[in-house]
Amino acid sequence: MSVTLPRLVVAAPSTGQGKTTIATGLMAALRRRGLEVSGHKVGPDYIDPGYHALATGRPGRNLDPHLVGESRVVPLLLNGARGAEVAIIEGVMGLYDGRLGTQGFASTAHVAALTDSPVVLVVDIARMSRSAAAIAAGMAAFDERIAVAGVILNRTGSPRNDAEIVAAVEGAGLAVLGLMPRDPELATPSRHLGLVTAAERDGSVALIDRLGSQVAAHLDLDAVLDVARQAPMLDGAPWDPAEHVTPGSSAGAFGAGERPVVAMAGGRAFTFRYAETEELLTAAGCDVVTFDPLADAALPAGTRGVYLGGGFPEVYAGELAANRPLLDDLRAAVEAGVPTVAECAGLLYLAQSLDGAPMAQVLPATAEMASRLTLRYPVATAVGDSVLTRAGEEVTGHEFHRTVTTPASGDGGAGDGHAAAWVIDDAPSGFAGGTLHASYLHVHWAGHPQLAQRFADAVHAATPHDSPVADHTSPDLVLEPTSTAPTDPPRDPLRHHGDAETGDGLLDFAVNVYDGPRPAWLDQTLRDSLTQIDTYPDATAATAALAAHHGRDVEEVLPTAGAAEAFTLIARLRPWRRPVVIHPQFTEPHAALAQAGHDVTTVLCRAENGFAFDPGDVPDDADLVVLGNPTNPTGVLHRASLITALRRPGRLVVVDEAFLDAVPNEPESLLRERDSSSGDLVVLRSLTKHWSIPGIRAGFVVGDPTVIRDLAAQQTPWSVATPALAAMIACSTPQAAAESRERALTLARWRAVLEGGLHARGLEFVPSSAPFVLVRPGEGAH
Repeated sequence: MSVTLPRLVVAAPSTGQGKTTIATGLMAALRRRGLEVSGHKVGPDYIDPGYHALATGRPGRNLDPHLVGESRVVPLLLNGARGAEVAIIEGVMGLYDGRLGTQGFASTAHVAALTDSPVVLVVDIARMSRSAAAIAAGMAAFDERIAVAGVILNRTGSPRNDAEIVAAVEGAGLAVLGLMPRDPELATPSRHLGLVTAAERDGSVALIDRLGSQVAAHLDLDAVLDVARQAPMLDGAPWDPAEHVTPGSSAGAFGAGERPVVAMAGGRAFTFRYAETEELLTAAGCDVVTFDPLADAALPAGTRGVYLGGGFPEVYAGELAANRPLLDDLRAAVEAGVPTVAECAGLLYLAQSLDGAPMAQVLPATAEMASRLTLRYPVATAVGDSVLTRAGEEVTGHEFHRTVTTPASGDGGAGDGHAAAWVIDDAPSGFAGGTLHASYLHVHWAGHPQLAQRFADAVHAATPHDSPVADHTSPDLVLEPTSTAPTDPPRDPLRHHGDAETGDGLLDFAVNVYDGPRPAWLDQTLRDSLTQIDTYPDATAATAALAAHHGRDVEEVLPTAGAAEAFTLIARLRPWRRPVVIHPQFTEPHAALAQAGHDVTTVLCRAENGFAFDPGDVPDDADLVVLGNPTNPTGVLHRASLITALRRPGRLVVVDEAFLDAVPNEPESLLRERDSSSGDLVVLRSLTKHWSIPGIRAGFVVGDPTVIRDLAAQQTPWSVATPALAAMIACSTPQAAAESRERALTLARWRAVLEGGLHARGLEFVPSSAPFVLVRPGEGAH
């Protein structure tokens, strides 16, 4: 059959030219016009389709001849574009860059040829003039099968230079479809594996909206649509998962009509999976239910299969480890024989530990970050029969990770019952057993539907998993008031600090200082600083070190005598009309404002909402808002997008990130936030807790240079002592960054043990991202 589908491929001469920006913005702009748009990505990438899904309101789809075979590319395109009025296909790497040694197999050009799609070339001209035309003309002439129908000039800047390039491109016989100006706000941030996923990036929806506006303003959308409508009819039928799997073919004792539940990991830590995987399992008679390993306490009710896809668990290792109830429930399900498939992130989640943070402890392996990225496009051979594979079977797949497991595969020994899953490049890889298959390899099941069928058959035959439900109503541990606890209430609650209650027979959980020795280099730095105390302290070197370490200019950094001095400076900064402090949190900012004579408005994060923060609770006329992140004492880590939503002209937003260096990889930090177009924002940091130096008052403020200058004008001369300045310099080195990360991971492990013990004893607590846990032990306990 022949199908009409307006379509085009967005390509570029190389990676980094702006394909994702243009393609995603184009999808959003066309959808704004009222068109139904289908988004597709050449290659195995999961990240860009996440942005495509936000832009189009439809699942993002991948087109990859290596993963699914050439014959399935057009059917999968037509399946993903069902009901769409136009399909936008984003390329991968450079237009002609494909699998090495194959003359461009699986390249953007290969997919453009298979789908008979016109190509729109994106060229970054930030450092070029007429040479851009030569590049575009060369790309157009390189392969006669590829029809380059137009050029989009990206990151334009100079009108004269732009005109020169447009004339040259048009002189080469190519149409210019638009000029996209430089816009740093549209840059997508990098992560160790590539771009940050749409599910993780704060303000993704706002970013997509901005992209759509910019593309609509600077591209000729009518001309772009004309290019898409010139695409010839496609021969083929849409891919139909029901043609490749049979529902309930091995229903066992639970009846052919029953639809068993497959629990599929999702949320911020597990964002990678192909849409067709879920479609195949649904066609095979399963109900796919998504669960969030960061938030859910148990697997979905009635789970008879588990699918753990890809993502960034290493970024959330501490938070994943803290959710011990779910990890225990998952381990119980796997050990009970619930069919389980784990790809890449799923493999790490099932390991004994990930960067030292305890995971589900199903597999006899540990996982750690590695110095090199593993990126390959292999053909894998199955070692033996498993829930997915048959011995000797070959599949195509891809690997994309910066972690390693030790060991790299199972050995089939009787001790653990796990054999290797695959042989890849002559080496065993992954772990497989009768009901478990875990490896780094991502496989597109549309290219190998027999895998989906075997998994679905095993799920139909499996016994439903019964997840235990935690009962916090009958604690089996009763805490009595200690004889050494103070009996009188604090005289001034805003100035009462928990260290006042320490003493013999008490463990100090109040000060939150890292409970371990300081690094030898830090102790030596502090000792050496005493040789310099015969002169007045000079903060110049410390300011420069902090600025370089955190990617800021020196004018944006102010060292302070801990966060406490910073709060005092902020309280005196302006004649605040409506200062707001969001509680519960560290009381020092409230006390400092009150001492400066301000009437403070309190906004509460409430227990019934998990102490989540709602920007709508802050009065519109607030000109100062202070919030801790993560908050003391709840340990709740607020999304950065919620905090930045507070910004508006005439308002200063103060974020106390005193404990964020104790959270692995510092998610949700605003330390590098520089845009002040919608109101000022400053971030406070402290070295006191993380580096075990509460006696050395060391902290700093980061923000707009104007605000920093005004704060510095309020500061008492030489308020930051020489040892504190020396500590700031020492803790801003690469060596310190590595040590800081290890401390954060250690804290995450300790917290996971603590929360696991609290949960086992039926004690109610607030799940924490910080180096402390808020517990409700009952009336009278101390």
